[in-house]
Amino acid sequence: MSDDRVVHLYEAKTQLSSLVERTAVGEEIVIAKAGRPVARLVAYEPRPALRFGSLKGKIEILEDFDRLAADEIDEMFHGSAR
Repeated sequence: MSDDRVVHLYEAKTQLSSLVERTAVGEEIVIAKAGRPVARLVAYEPRPALRFGSLKGKIEILEDFDRLAADEIDEMFHGSAR
């Protein structure tokens, strides 16, 4: 990574707008404090929203899902002296 992409923290605070513009066109900026990299400024990439039904066939719910561990749960609420 070239030195022009490493920016000292003080400069990053004073030049935030221009750094954001640089990242908007694909540049990655590393912010350093006392000469050590501490953060990376990159362009935001939105994730596509999940659409209803997009997980169909990828998740399986057992028929007795609502009865799984029913005995253990009952014991936690009512104790074993039932």
